[in-house]
Amino acid sequence: MQTQVKPMAIKLPQQDRDRLQQLGVAKKRSAHWLAKEAITQFLDREEAAEQFKQESVARWEEYCITGKSVPHDAVMNWLESWGTDNEAEAPKCG
Repeated sequence: MQTQVKPMAIKLPQQDRDRLQQLGVAKKRSAHWLAKEAITQFLDREEAAEQFKQESVARWEEYCITGKSVPHDAVMNWLESWGTDNEAEAPKCG
């Protein structure tokens, strides 16, 4: 399936347009390519942050309902065992 591509105009201050042009020359890329890449990276980062936020809220809500958690000390002991000959199993929620 081919993604439909549609043009989109954005207004940038002249200073940002100049910076984009200069960076494009330095990187041997077009300003258009740099702008598309920047938008894609921004969207990826913001979507990941939003997903993390939603998962955190869901975990908090589950904790409020169940009261189940793993004590900090148990998690730290488990993490400190990683990569050792005595690697521990993940602590259980209780």
